[in-house]
Amino acid sequence: MSFLLPKLTSKKQVDQAIKSTAEKVLVLRFGRDEDPVCLQLDDILSKTASDLSKMAAIYLVDVDHTPVYTQYFDISYIPSTIFFFNGQHMKVDYGSPDHTKFVGSFKTKQDFIDLIEVIYRGAMRGKLIVQSPIDPKNIPKYDLLYQDI
Repeated sequence: MSFLLPKLTSKKQVDQAIKSTAEKVLVLRFGRDEDPVCLQLDDILSKTASDLSKMAAIYLVDVDHTPVYTQYFDISYIPSTIFFFNGQHMKVDYGSPDHTKFVGSFKTKQDFIDLIEVIYRGAMRGKLIVQSPIDPKNIPKYDLLYQDI
């Protein structure tokens, strides 16, 4: 399903999307097209894209083509989904140590829709971090890896 969503293949394209997406949540899915978990997430993203079109713009970013962002956002697990609003990085408290990105696939379409609505409403009120509406059972668990400490 990843062929249904627009792809950003360079740092310049990602920069442009971040700068030009106004009054909508910008969803950047970092991953690889051939990864099975990325394909599962892409299926959810593509099925909800039209329903959320007034609230969100969804793009796929290949981690191999954008090493600057992969390193900047510390993407060590794929897929990782990052959110922006009016050029501002939106953070979400998932009850995990990392508020900068969602790692893994959403369990249901409704989880993704609910999250976008919460981010959108929070951003419209000027918040930079929002509380995740997703049931903690549906949030993938992982350990943060610290290198060179």
